[in-house]
Amino acid sequence: MSGYWNRPSETAAAIVNGVLRTGDLGYMDEEGYFYIVDRAKDTYRSGGENVYPAEVEKILSGHPKISNVAIIGVPDDKWGEVGMAFVVPAPNQTLTEEEVLGFLVGKVARFKYPKTVKFMKELPLTATMKVKKGELKKQYGGRL
Repeated sequence: MSGYWNRPSETAAAIVNGVLRTGDLGYMDEEGYFYIVDRAKDTYRSGGENVYPAEVEKILSGHPKISNVAIIGVPDDKWGEVGMAFVVPAPNQTLTEEEVLGFLVGKVARFKYPKTVKFMKELPLTATMKVKKGELKKQYGGRL
């Protein structure tokens, strides 16, 4: 990439010393395979631990009663930040917070569970059907 069209300040922030900084977080395993775990701007710290919302969202997306889900970090007096999940139930389905959190048992560490579950009819989406987490953060107090 040579730069963002007519956005020199964004280009300068994204390309540092000739290296494109995408904001993606990942790791390489012992066999040399790369894995993307989340976007840096979506990660939050809860009780001193990094939480990658994409990990928890992937698990919850496997729930048969969940159509769509997004998680953001929101401020918390005790833990610094905690997860807030936005869940869109599948058509003609109803869910409880207990069902959503119960689905995570044994699949992810407890500190990664969202503290709050908010049920929504729909999530704000881009033209490519990705959740506009920035809108959720602005509305619900997450770190931008």
